[in-house]
Amino acid sequence: MAKTIFEEMGGTYEMQGDYLIPCIALPPEKEQTIGLFGQRHKRYLKQNHRVLYVNLLTNGRMNDYLAGIDRQAQERFERLIEQMKQSQGITEQLKAENALEWIGRMNNIRACAMEIVNGEIIYI
Repeated sequence: MAKTIFEEMGGTYEMQGDYLIPCIALPPEKEQTIGLFGQRHKRYLKQNHRVLYVNLLTNGRMNDYLAGIDRQAQERFERLIEQMKQSQGITEQLKAENALEWIGRMNNIRACAMEIVNGEIIYI
């Protein structure tokens, strides 16, 4: 019996019942932790950019891509928070003197920074 193109390229088949099923596996990926921003971007890709999502998944580059997005977004988020704290004059002294005001202002800054990161990196 002549070999199929799949067999000529090094592929193998596995017998399951009466059928020959090709043995296909994704390339191994380096395990990396993916944080909040990476998970959000993954969900966004899955819902809105299916072709890119499937390409990254089948090429075995999804974890690297998402880990990079997560690092980039986290760095931008932290940088924005520090810049906003300096521009609004939020200091450790304010934290010691009036903790409730400090908490409110910091929550506002974090929410603003999150919106900026989402618009610039996550949902593009």
